[in-house]
Amino acid sequence: MSYTLIFDMDGTLFQTDKILELALEETFDYLRLEGLWEKTAPVEEYRTIMGVPLQVVWETLLPDHPNDIRAKVNVIFLEILIENIRAGKGALYPNVEKVLDYLTTKSYSLFIASNGLPEYLAAIVDYYKLDRWIKETFSIQQIESQNKSDLVRTIIEKYDVEKGAVIGDRLSDIQAAKDNYLLAIGCNFDFAQQDELAQADEVIDDLTQLKDLVATLQL
Repeated sequence: MSYTLIFDMDGTLFQTDKILELALEETFDYLRLEGLWEKTAPVEEYRTIMGVPLQVVWETLLPDHPNDIRAKVNVIFLEILIENIRAGKGALYPNVEKVLDYLTTKSYSLFIASNGLPEYLAAIVDYYKLDRWIKETFSIQQIESQNKSDLVRTIIEKYDVEKGAVIGDRLSDIQAAKDNYLLAIGCNFDFAQQDELAQADEVIDDLTQLKDLVATLQL
């Protein structure tokens, strides 16, 4: 039986932190020019909610702004993120390619399930050629509920998944695994919260640990 491993993207495979601050600063520069923002860009506040859908991001960071402004800001932010990815300003986490290659040779089926938008995810997959190992990348935008548990269920149903794990850094990843009776592997990386990781079945500090973990666990 082929085991399935479903990866989160931001804060799990991709070091979003490397392009996040620059993109936020440029986005909020636009708001300042429009007279819609006076303070510094809320970088630290974004870090605490990293991994939620972008709609929730702008509802949180811009609670007093109308939806049309949030929509415009979202477009600007996404464009800047993609420009930075294509310019090579981002980075995968250490050993991502080595680990994905190893898992593929061991016949694991690999997928990505992310709260990121399709264009953003495609930019990362294309730049780093992740489709060498990843069978398919799924965005939260593909499902009406905007719920990661439902997104993971989409993968399970499409590919007849029976056993596997969800690997991610935030509670939505852990919950998605548990709601779908998969193993929850928490990544203690940049955006991880210790109270959330405490709910995972297993926690790793480096992706290389995944090689031994999946080999010894009965998923």
